[in-house]
Amino acid sequence: MSEKHVFDVVVIGSGPGGEGAAMRSVKNGRSVAVVEDLPRVGGNCTHFGTIPSKALRQAIQQLMEFKTSPLFKEAAAEYVADFPLLLKAADAVIEQQVAVRAAHFERNKVRLVHGKARFLNANEVEVTDKKGARETLAAKAFIVAVGAHPYHPADVDFSHPRVVDYDTVLDLKETPRTLTIYGAGTIGCEYASIFRNLDVKINLVNTQDKLLTFLDDEIVDALSYHLRDQGVLIRHNEECAKVEPREDGVVLHLKSGKQLKTDYLLWANGRTGNTEGLGLDALGVEIDSRGYIKVDAGYRSAVPHIYAVGDVVGAPSLASAAYDQGRFAAGHILHGESDESLIANIPTGIYTVPEISSIGRTERELTEQKVPYEVGHAAFRHLARAEITGRTVGMLKLLFHRDTLEILGVHCFGDQASEIVHIGQVVMSQKGEANSVEYFTKTTFNYPTMAEAYRVAALNGLNRLARGNS
Repeated sequence: MSEKHVFDVVVIGSGPGGEGAAMRSVKNGRSVAVVEDLPRVGGNCTHFGTIPSKALRQAIQQLMEFKTSPLFKEAAAEYVADFPLLLKAADAVIEQQVAVRAAHFERNKVRLVHGKARFLNANEVEVTDKKGARETLAAKAFIVAVGAHPYHPADVDFSHPRVVDYDTVLDLKETPRTLTIYGAGTIGCEYASIFRNLDVKINLVNTQDKLLTFLDDEIVDALSYHLRDQGVLIRHNEECAKVEPREDGVVLHLKSGKQLKTDYLLWANGRTGNTEGLGLDALGVEIDSRGYIKVDAGYRSAVPHIYAVGDVVGAPSLASAAYDQGRFAAGHILHGESDESLIANIPTGIYTVPEISSIGRTERELTEQKVPYEVGHAAFRHLARAEITGRTVGMLKLLFHRDTLEILGVHCFGDQASEIVHIGQVVMSQKGEANSVEYFTKTTFNYPTMAEAYRVAALNGLNRLARGNS
């Protein structure tokens, strides 16, 4: 019989959503236990997703700078860095993040329980560790923050060493010569950019007619151009018919009749919530066909004291949003109700090379909604800071209302895009006249900086209205 402990709140999963929920609960005097199936805290975000892939990207960017710098021309010619070596750079970041996360839980006296959780009933979960030892945790409320994993179609053999997903790709022991990526969403595009900058020949197979259709069309066109310019072969409107793993590679058979043979296949098409084995369905919790838990505005499932946050509830599937969702769910538990919700405009960050970030509406959406808008551009090649750093590819694009001058969208492609976008986010969040493109023409920016792009783009747009001050 397993040992039983009682808490106010039990959180299942220690990623961003679980951490946000646990921290808010414990800081408001609740006793909290966090269950984590992995040996260390941090969840998929820290160990398989956001942190390792972005650390890997940073290492590759530094390698590119080294190889293209005139100062290191001779040394760079002799230096060889393969994929496994670059992954070691990510290991150091992961270790640091694990240490920080673990310290948060320990300092705030959150009980960490490692093992696989399964609901025995609506008020108890049983946790089984790797050695088979069991412990029962009872609570008044539960927050499920177990995340999601890559979708595995039944007819694709993921046990074959040459077929990987965006978790297991981090286990590669060599740099492929050739790689096919099936799925051209955010993750597919990021890995296409990463591997291409290691001189890997890439097939990027897209099931749609354009890349990343949720982005502004001009940004999509820029991304497509630069991926192709780097040597990525993009194949649109294709669908998998069969995956044929071989000893020396993988053949992807497409329904169009094409056959793509490469050293490895990276399957990056879809995700599934990590709800299998939790026992939630037996309690009446609604789960869709992809394993996502259905929740209301307060992140409650069909069983009111069982909440769910983060990737296990589906979109927006962002680590930043998951942390806030965890805090909001905890707020609902604390106060019995909560009017907290994610803001309407959440920035999107896509870590290709160069990177992309955007917030607000696109030109396509504004046109469909018949909103009168104008466009302001700032090409990075015209910025002194970009010239100094040598990263001149990219642009900042502002969309604003022609009459009120309210900022409606900010779209950035290029170096530091995911940082630059937050300046626009702050102005967009203001009410009334405070949200105006003219803010950027009346603000003095440090020079030279990438942030100066806002002044350039604002003047460019206002000049189209004959209101510019240049």
